[in-house]
Amino acid sequence: MANEKVLVVEDDKNLVKLVKYNLEKEGWRVVTAADGEAGLASLRKDKPDLVVLDAMLPKLDGFEFLKIIRRETRVPVLMLTARKEEMDRVLGLELGADDYVTKPFGVRELVARVKALLRRAAPAESATPGGLLKAGGVELDPERYEVTVRGKALTLTTKEFEFLKILLQAGGRALTRDVLLEKVWGYDKSMEIDTRTIDQHVARLREKLGPEGAIVATVKNVGYRIKADA
Repeated sequence: MANEKVLVVEDDKNLVKLVKYNLEKEGWRVVTAADGEAGLASLRKDKPDLVVLDAMLPKLDGFEFLKIIRRETRVPVLMLTARKEEMDRVLGLELGADDYVTKPFGVRELVARVKALLRRAAPAESATPGGLLKAGGVELDPERYEVTVRGKALTLTTKEFEFLKILLQAGGRALTRDVLLEKVWGYDKSMEIDTRTIDQHVARLREKLGPEGAIVATVKNVGYRIKADA
């Protein structure tokens, strides 16, 4: 049985009961908070391994909550939102969310996504053996968890860092979206995952890399790779 701790920050009492029950069935310890301020206090006190975060919360909404915790921790965050607009998903990913689920959602989907994020959390949080990875003006240090662009430090989300690292390690080989979902997000082909999650992360990564964003090349109908001549 799993022993990780999950913090659920959600103001819908019925939904909290449903989510708590099903996560505890999987063996995870679950703590809950009904508003953003209580969630922030619980995060600092209980130190969860993952946060399930509603976007619309009283006192402190999910997006503001996310801004604050990303300054303090790299704990994986799965956002829940009743909104279907793409901008809300993009904003969540931009602020550092690792994944999102749109309400109404199936419990099995939620559990699968939580399981995948927790499975990937340990490698993402720990130092990875190996030397510097370079392409163009980009340097990534797996041991220090640092990225620089032409000598200047760059701040990336956990998934952006892992995505860039996997591509750099591939040495110019194209990686399919399925492979990236498995290696970075921990999802397998049996899960019905919107691959736009990857595309949105790529768009944000390229933007942060600036002119060096061109090193991340799209391979039509396949996935992505680092340009061999970068």
